[in-house]
Amino acid sequence: MMRAEEFQCRLDEVRARIERAALGAGRPPQSIILIGVTKTHPPQLGQLAVAAGLIDLGENRVQEWLAKRDHVPGARWHLVGQLQRNKVKDVVGHQVLVHSVDREKLAQALSRRAEEAGILQRVLIQVNVGDDPAKGGCEVDRAVDLVAYARNLPNLAVEGLMTIPPLPASGVDPGEAARPHFATLRRLRDAARERYPEVAHLSMGMSADLEAAVEEGATMVRVGTALFGTRRTGPWRPEEDAR
Repeated sequence: MMRAEEFQCRLDEVRARIERAALGAGRPPQSIILIGVTKTHPPQLGQLAVAAGLIDLGENRVQEWLAKRDHVPGARWHLVGQLQRNKVKDVVGHQVLVHSVDREKLAQALSRRAEEAGILQRVLIQVNVGDDPAKGGCEVDRAVDLVAYARNLPNLAVEGLMTIPPLPASGVDPGEAARPHFATLRRLRDAARERYPEVAHLSMGMSADLEAAVEEGATMVRVGTALFGTRRTGPWRPEEDAR
């Protein structure tokens, strides 16, 4: 298990990378939210993050988040992976920012559940900017229309856009490979924001390409490996701690 001192060193380095990139782009570093993605890692690492002041944590799978959330008090959660409609009931009402709304039916399901709960559900629209069949997200030419559709539903607050770029080819710098995709997402956000000023966030950039994301305007970066180490082969399960 990682020690607090090691995690603090990792956190300081990631924050320093964000700061250098932000200042180089003429942006205030504090305008960028760092999300620590704890996918596959035990909740003890989430506890280390919160203790170190990193309260924004992300999970890919709803079931793994459900297993961890009560073990990490003080965390502010983000669902950064794909969300199926049958899992909406488990997410709405728990102050989770959903980064992965990519179709009208999912937006409808989230809004209906939020209406039943009497709350406003915060979401981002996921866009498949690289037209990558291995990635989720709506098509680029549908993004602004999906923003318009979702924000007009009664209990959704659309706060921005999210993307995951295609994996770079072997030997290609990840940041430079991702940069045009990040720039595309920024242009889409800007187009949406002209009509809907509340659509402000750009969730983009991970461990290998966060500098390019920040330089292209990211307001949220989702970092896992650089903070928590190499992912394990499968999701964390509570029975692991009982062994």
